[in-house]
Amino acid sequence: MLEHIKAVISDMDGVLWRGSQALPGMDQFFKLLFERELDFVLATNNSSRRPQDYISKLAGMGVNGLRPQHIVTSGTATVSFLQSQFPTGARIYVVGGAGLKRLLASAGFELVESKAELVVCGVDFDLTYDKVRKATLLIRAGARFIGTNPDSSFPSPEGLAPGAGSIIALIESASGQPATIIGKPERGMFEAALRQLDSRPQETLMIGDRIGTDIAGAKALGIKTALVLTGVETEESLRLSDVQPDCVFAGLPELIAALP
Repeated sequence: MLEHIKAVISDMDGVLWRGSQALPGMDQFFKLLFERELDFVLATNNSSRRPQDYISKLAGMGVNGLRPQHIVTSGTATVSFLQSQFPTGARIYVVGGAGLKRLLASAGFELVESKAELVVCGVDFDLTYDKVRKATLLIRAGARFIGTNPDSSFPSPEGLAPGAGSIIALIESASGQPATIIGKPERGMFEAALRQLDSRPQETLMIGDRIGTDIAGAKALGIKTALVLTGVETEESLRLSDVQPDCVFAGLPELIAALP
């Protein structure tokens, strides 16, 4: 199944690393991509960092040679969506990290604490009740609600921790308004990755650790899928899932060994 692959889309958290710890096979994975000149994009639902932050993180782990076009985040996809729907200078209240805020500000949006036209929510590691309260009141006053991604959890070195989807669900419950979701499994991120790769879905492999986002979203577009069991999913959750990947590997070393 993998012999016709010409390009790769890979998730990061739970595939390449957990927190600041590289997972086994990460170095060999990038060595293979560069040596075989396989086009690749790293696509993550984590909106807390900018592409340059991920490039710096990988450089700190010994992986060099990456450029911004190698990275697609739910934050960059959210910015693209907002630019297509709202004018420059639109007022936005952000529940999220510094990386998401910098992306929105650099795109020309005005970040505000009151009278916002939009509420944008991503993962926020410094979440407070006051942030949730402000977001709820703004949405109830008419602000459009945008969520960067629906991941309810993400893999950390200590185990699964709350993700952006958990925060979005809290604000949805309090405001009574559903969020417009941008990241995986929605089409936007996968289509952005395919455009950057200039690749056809049937010649592209998506590597992920989460069935409901990485695998389901890619399969909906006809992209080949590989699940690694180093992040969210287990053999039990895989067995119980209605969505099944094209192939399953214990981790990156096993996936690398399967590539022709």
